[in-house]
Amino acid sequence: MRVLICPDKFKGTASAAAVADAMALAVERRGWQAVRLPMADGGEGTLEVLGGANQTTTVTGPLGTPVDARWRLDGDLAVIEAAECAGLVLAGGPDHNRPLDATTRGVGELLAHALTAGARRVLVTVGGVATTDGGLPVVDVVGELPDAVDLQVACDVTTRFTDAARVFGPQKGATSSDVEILTHRLSALQAHYLAKVGRDVQAVPGSGAAGGLAGGLAALGARLVPGVDMVADALRIDPAIQNADLVLTGEGRLDQQSFEGKVVGGVAARAQRAGMPCAAVVGISDLADAPIPVASLVDACGPERALRRTTESITRVTEQLLDEASLTGLSAS
Repeated sequence: MRVLICPDKFKGTASAAAVADAMALAVERRGWQAVRLPMADGGEGTLEVLGGANQTTTVTGPLGTPVDARWRLDGDLAVIEAAECAGLVLAGGPDHNRPLDATTRGVGELLAHALTAGARRVLVTVGGVATTDGGLPVVDVVGELPDAVDLQVACDVTTRFTDAARVFGPQKGATSSDVEILTHRLSALQAHYLAKVGRDVQAVPGSGAAGGLAGGLAALGARLVPGVDMVADALRIDPAIQNADLVLTGEGRLDQQSFEGKVVGGVAARAQRAGMPCAAVVGISDLADAPIPVASLVDACGPERALRRTTESITRVTEQLLDEASLTGLSAS
């Protein structure tokens, strides 16, 4: 048996790589082959699963203070996490953020640096930022993309540009009056982009992601793509699925959104298209009827053990899942 293991992180308890290792242990104890391919949905953790940072550049942080942003350059491919430059964590969380002032300028500086360093394919993940500036500082810094540069932006929402403040502003510390001001700015910026580059970013699904940063990158010519698909394609998951007998995935909390642009749903859909059985190990499940077999750490081990001994629990639950002969349709010979 060849088992492909491609989970997301269990947020707050285990990285995607640690989850994959814990699942692989259960597979290898049976004498089967485990192929690890940790996944992400284009948000936090994506840089890690795409090879990890091998560059560090000092850029402007979300509140104007310089920060050392980690990123990756692999040949002509650059991977940039916007949260490394403009993250809400860097701003001190919503209680210390200044929503009207928070800037994505550092993202633009890092993108410009990557292009100067020879990047011609750039993947930008935009989750977890402190900003609602519509990406204007990025556009101001970069100006325009050189010819033949492929810029992709990982989005896990379909929010439109001028809705960004209303949808995401409060979680970044914005008051109701802040939201009103920011929404007015975004509306004016939509008109600015249309006049400057001829692109109506409001018409692009996902342009409101990261406070409109995705829309600003779209104004530069970026393609906005579902984050899980961008990562899956970069990791060449489809050939790996074709070469497997079983696919295992997982995440910390399974809910309806898991099958609407997250790792579990993305992996399951690709496995289904390939005719490959797929199952998930999760921390906790809020779904009564999932479309694939699911085993929960909380159900099997209890909440305290699941939280405090997460990887050990993952191995145990994976072993229980593999004991279900109906999962694979193959005898465990």
